[in-house]
Amino acid sequence: MKDAASTKPMYEQIFNEMKRKISTHMFRIGDKVPSEKELADEYGVSRITSKKALDLLAAEGVIVRKPGKGSFVADPDEPVVHREPISSESAETGTAGREKMIGLVITDFSSSYGTRLIYSMEQYSRENDCFLVLRRTFGDQDNEELSIQKLRNLGVNGLIVFPAQGEYFNAEILKMVIARFPLVLIDRKLKGVAAASISTDNLGAAVQAVEHLFDLGHRHICLLSPPPRDTTAVEERIEGFVQAHAARGIAFDKEIWISDVTATLPNAFYESNIEREIQRIMQHLQDHPSITAFFAIEYNIALLAKVAAERLGLRVPEDLSIICFDSPQLNIGEGYLFTHMRQNEEEMGRLAIETVLGIMNHDAVAVEKRLPAELVVGASTGPVKE
Repeated sequence: MKDAASTKPMYEQIFNEMKRKISTHMFRIGDKVPSEKELADEYGVSRITSKKALDLLAAEGVIVRKPGKGSFVADPDEPVVHREPISSESAETGTAGREKMIGLVITDFSSSYGTRLIYSMEQYSRENDCFLVLRRTFGDQDNEELSIQKLRNLGVNGLIVFPAQGEYFNAEILKMVIARFPLVLIDRKLKGVAAASISTDNLGAAVQAVEHLFDLGHRHICLLSPPPRDTTAVEERIEGFVQAHAARGIAFDKEIWISDVTATLPNAFYESNIEREIQRIMQHLQDHPSITAFFAIEYNIALLAKVAAERLGLRVPEDLSIICFDSPQLNIGEGYLFTHMRQNEEEMGRLAIETVLGIMNHDAVAVEKRLPAELVVGASTGPVKE
């Protein structure tokens, strides 16, 4: 039945096909129809999609859904009250009879990273008849903890959390893991704990970025990063930087790294801090004239490096190359595009919604999903100056 050329969503195609089978008496009154899992397997879709098809059939009175027993072809002569069965959970929390709500707790977002992620989450939550409720924490763990508490008190059915950087996860995240509350982490994972997480393959992306610099002839590459602080994304990017050198047999020099940049952290993004970091990078370049390229862990750090280089009269990329993670997606003829590793925010957002809904529906979901990043060559990298 699956029609790849159809513009109709799969749940609607399944709904129409099941309705046709019932109207042509392939399924008769009182017959049990395939379950969510059976339909998902038959049509190669998720259980979220097959559930939606069955919900539409029930809403039209074509089938009757009996909790614990299955779905059955309805008798058209019998009046049917179209309502969702009230689960014990919804009876306790008062969430019966309303749309599902998914909470999103995120440090912050910008044109360089986060906007497309949120756009995707909103789109896929809307397609699955859910509401997305957003709270920003600005990188403060106390704010993060309070945001989670308030969203849970509001009655959200699941949570997606982009954790603040820090040595430890806040207590509310650990409580949700222990209580098996539907939770998905973005960009980080809980070491040793089976909490679902969606992230970029940061290690592989870092390797690809450094190899790009190697291919341009760079050997003295300065790594610029915030303090790792047990933040898995930062740790993995640093590890990728190291592995890329090892794979090429090129020695790296930690003396030319700056691995404690703090001015770009959400809770420290002030003019005085920014100026201090720029001055520090300028001094670093003067102290280490062998540096020909920067590998910046994130976009805002790349901006600091570019300003520092230009103040010293260095041209990017003629005198100094810079590569980073993420860069604003520009309209034609606008702005400056760094060479960067573009994270697949759209797919990350879709998977986050799909995974949290899967947990809510008690489906088996992957504990960890990693997505490849794409190398986008911009204006900030070039061959080593002869």
